[in-house]
Amino acid sequence: MKLSELKTGERGVIVKVYGHGGFRKRIVEMGFSKGKIVEVLLNAPLQDPVKYKVLGYEVSMRRCEADQIEVVTPEAAATVVGATSMPAITDEQLTRAALDKRKVINVALVGNPHSGKTTLFNLMSGNGERGGIYNGETLEAKITQATFEGYTFNLIDLPGTYSLSAYSPKELYVRRQIIDHTPDVVINVLDARNLERNLYLTTQLIDMHLRMVCALNMFDEVERRGDHVDHEMLGRLFGVPMVPTVLSEGRGVDRLFRTLIDTYEGTEDTAPHYRHLHINHGHEIEHGITEIQEHLKRDSNVRHRYSTRYLAIKLLERDSTAEQYIRQLPDAAAILQHRDEAAARVKQETGDDSETAVIDAKYGFIHGALQEAHYTTGHNHDDYRLTHHIDSLLSNRYVGFPIFLLVLLALFSATFLLGQYPASWIEYGVEALSALAGQLLPEGPIKALITDGIICGVGSVAVFVPQIIILYLMITIMEDCGYMARAAFIVDKLMHKIGLHGKSFIPLVMGFGCNVPAILATRTIESPRSRLITLLILPFMSCSARLPVYVMISAAFFAPIWQPLVLFTLYLTGILMAALVSRLLARYVVKGDDMPFVMELPPFRLPTWRSLVRHTWEKAKEYIRKMGGVILVASIIVWALGYFPHHPQSTTEEQLEQSYIAQAGRLVEPLFEPLGFNWKLDMALVAGVGAKEIIASTLGVLYAPENSSSSQNETTETILRSHMEADGITPATAFSFLMFVLLYFPCFATLAAIHNETGSWKWTIGSATFTTLVAWCMAALTFQIGSLLLS
Repeated sequence: MKLSELKTGERGVIVKVYGHGGFRKRIVEMGFSKGKIVEVLLNAPLQDPVKYKVLGYEVSMRRCEADQIEVVTPEAAATVVGATSMPAITDEQLTRAALDKRKVINVALVGNPHSGKTTLFNLMSGNGERGGIYNGETLEAKITQATFEGYTFNLIDLPGTYSLSAYSPKELYVRRQIIDHTPDVVINVLDARNLERNLYLTTQLIDMHLRMVCALNMFDEVERRGDHVDHEMLGRLFGVPMVPTVLSEGRGVDRLFRTLIDTYEGTEDTAPHYRHLHINHGHEIEHGITEIQEHLKRDSNVRHRYSTRYLAIKLLERDSTAEQYIRQLPDAAAILQHRDEAAARVKQETGDDSETAVIDAKYGFIHGALQEAHYTTGHNHDDYRLTHHIDSLLSNRYVGFPIFLLVLLALFSATFLLGQYPASWIEYGVEALSALAGQLLPEGPIKALITDGIICGVGSVAVFVPQIIILYLMITIMEDCGYMARAAFIVDKLMHKIGLHGKSFIPLVMGFGCNVPAILATRTIESPRSRLITLLILPFMSCSARLPVYVMISAAFFAPIWQPLVLFTLYLTGILMAALVSRLLARYVVKGDDMPFVMELPPFRLPTWRSLVRHTWEKAKEYIRKMGGVILVASIIVWALGYFPHHPQSTTEEQLEQSYIAQAGRLVEPLFEPLGFNWKLDMALVAGVGAKEIIASTLGVLYAPENSSSSQNETTETILRSHMEADGITPATAFSFLMFVLLYFPCFATLAAIHNETGSWKWTIGSATFTTLVAWCMAALTFQIGSLLLS
């Protein structure tokens, strides 16, 4: 609990002191340090400030300051030491309980994209959280726990970012997490191959006056290339310990844990590597920082929440978020006047604006520190030499784009052709389970529910798990080897022609897996205009939830040689439709200027099998979990609507025609008549509004093998086709249906994500309405043209 929560006469032992920089140092120097017993003596008449007794003397403190101090009470200590009554708690036991509780360390992982931050998170925690080769993947902070030598670490994996500016939503998110939930220690993960660029973020973290440990990752590649850096000297120059690591092999993690503990337990006087320093930004900037700090320090709320030096620097950088915060303060006018005067003097002296001056000063400090640490680069850069050779082919103006299309075709062909073998095994298992249930269960609604509802419904989706896993595996390979970033580079010019940013390509490709994380990935797009357009066209990207429907229908109506082409055509149609809509939105609806395209191209590397398996499984298990949740429930509901009102004397087909689901389907049938759909297809589409996988399970229930007689030698695809053809479904209708599934109404989760990111019901409802209208028009056109060709 917090010291501010203790009542008069109560006592506790200090566990840790939160807050920033100078404020925290002052509190500790007053005697409020770890393991010290503090007693509440007296509250002021207005309950603030409060008089405390610590180290034998009395001191008053405001409640807002006491709120930054964590304590353990005798009651809480009793559970730690195993005492049965409060009088049994001695001061020694109370102190020991506080020190035990102090062994919980809150750690934030911060670093550039591609630095290995999420790999470290996985190694420290032992879980399988997904990182990626592109900075759009780790979007939300992931939290877990780790233990080491008696300490518990609460780990938070923050999104990869190049800086803590107000340039993109992701940078603001990382900054807000650090400020609002000040960690005990920050691990700054650095790509040791690109130290100068990575250390820029380190200088910003230093401005925030945080206890920090730097992990110099990929140090084996640095040594192999012949680079040299005295990391001990570099650590002393930056005032933070620098620990070489090779996270791909797990090397250096134990040393990193021990350094974390040393930094956490030590003080500025006793920690072996830690010292706080101020990076000199030049006379005029430093003068402006001092003047602004004088005002900021007068406000206790500002002192508790921010390092005042950091906030002053952000103002001089004309950071919009910091300025918005300052405008709420009583001294806002004076603070901003000091900022403007300092900026004007910088302009007169250097000819540059204050933001450029701050950036130049930081890179000047980094350059000088690297020289002092004897940083040199070797000549054995085989990884980049190989990368340049591969790039010369993949990014060639003549063959680069055709190779990209071939890669996509190979992705879909592998998904379809390789997946059909394990899919057939699952299919046999589903059929055997259904037959076994039919033999063991007596006739009645329970048997019908289990065989026709649960097994046929969930089994219709489970059959396609292999295709889903292969699709995720192929996308993971593209990400981990570095090709995904090249694809964004290749299509950048094309993206600009349709009114988008090159970075928009990555969320669009992620949309092939799931639209929801793809929408979250748009936070990496700095341009608000491109971000909004990307959000609105993402539902046209065919997510993996649609894949079971594609495979089910195409396998039933098209020859094996044509099935990959059908799949490719659907995905390509979604891409082209997204491009067309993007162009229209950029030209007529969403106005504004775009931002420059700047994105790192990491070196090509072979992904490890371990990472591929872990990353693919992390994606696929969400799909499998959905089968046991929403798809199971939807299958039961669809079965119930088709089973009731029950007519025992009717045939299966007659029963279905008189059911509630048939009655509901006929109400909407006129809307879909120009598309060639019957009421069964209509209701599958209505059910798919919740989740697209439900379309497959609904069709599995409505066209279950029990609905008519079938030969034992017939495959599921043959049975499905015979049943659907009996309902008047032709290949033209089937392809029209697939086109509608591709383009219509996003699932509820996607709509929720769009609303969450845009904050607007206008765009959310507009997206749902527009995509459904487009789907209707395209499906009608497909059906009419297909019917003419078939006739």
